[in-house]
Amino acid sequence: MPRVTHRSVQAPGAVVMIRPHRFCPNPQTAGDNHFQSAATPGAAQAVAAQARDEAGAAARQLQAQGVRVHLFEDEGEHDTPDSVFPNNWFSTHAGGHVAIYPMYSPNRRRERRADVIELLKTHYRVQDVIDYSGLEQDRLYLEGTGAMVLDHIERVAYTARSNRAHPVALERFSTHFNFEPMEFSTADEQGRPVYHTNVLMSVGTEFAMVGFDLFDDPGRADQVAQRLHQSGREVIALDKTQIAQFAGNTLELSGDNGRLLALSERAADSLRPQQIAVIERSARLLPLHIPTIEMAGGSVRCMLAGIHLSPR
Repeated sequence: MPRVTHRSVQAPGAVVMIRPHRFCPNPQTAGDNHFQSAATPGAAQAVAAQARDEAGAAARQLQAQGVRVHLFEDEGEHDTPDSVFPNNWFSTHAGGHVAIYPMYSPNRRRERRADVIELLKTHYRVQDVIDYSGLEQDRLYLEGTGAMVLDHIERVAYTARSNRAHPVALERFSTHFNFEPMEFSTADEQGRPVYHTNVLMSVGTEFAMVGFDLFDDPGRADQVAQRLHQSGREVIALDKTQIAQFAGNTLELSGDNGRLLALSERAADSLRPQQIAVIERSARLLPLHIPTIEMAGGSVRCMLAGIHLSPR
């Protein structure tokens, strides 16, 4: 059993989630999201209903562990098939700061919601909201904590280069929010870059999980590993098969009985006993059943927009 610990800067105790009502694998993102799979023809209504139920059940499981969940419904008529993944369009930061991000796919830009930002202002201490969405006009994209995996303790923004992470947008965020950008290039077996950093990398309080096999420069992989080791974390190397099962797409959270690692059942099943042992020194595994949502090419981490703000 992991020891009970104080709440961590890295592991938020509250999240925003969106329960989708018109979920489907997004045709606008299929070109560069190679984790995505197609829905069965004629099954759109069933797939949408299953995704809605999975999101609701995941929210209840998190709440049962003492994580505060702000659950919003996506019942709108707009084309927002990926609305279940809110971490891409906004993030929150200690000191009362909120960022809103420029999105690569046009239909994902419709996911931004004023009511979510207003809830944050009502329940948490928000000092400012920096909106980068205007960069879309210049084709400068940065899809939040999908494009960046943030080390909130060491102030490092680990970023895989892709269509979803433009270096100009990354530099602006890093300057405003006081992060050190650490970029790297990736390639799968077909030579294609990984679309989001958070499908191959997760940083917890005392450990990090990284798919080093997908780095196209072994020297850069060594530098990232060294940077993580210097932060005092134990580094777990994930292989390509585990990355394909979304083992990199996890989020450490703070619950009533210490820290927990939220991940999908599929991801949890791919972990080896020695890897689980490292994680469980500081966090309990919380597998969530989301096979339908994973058809869209994202998993549990993508569903959770962590709240790093002080409550009112």
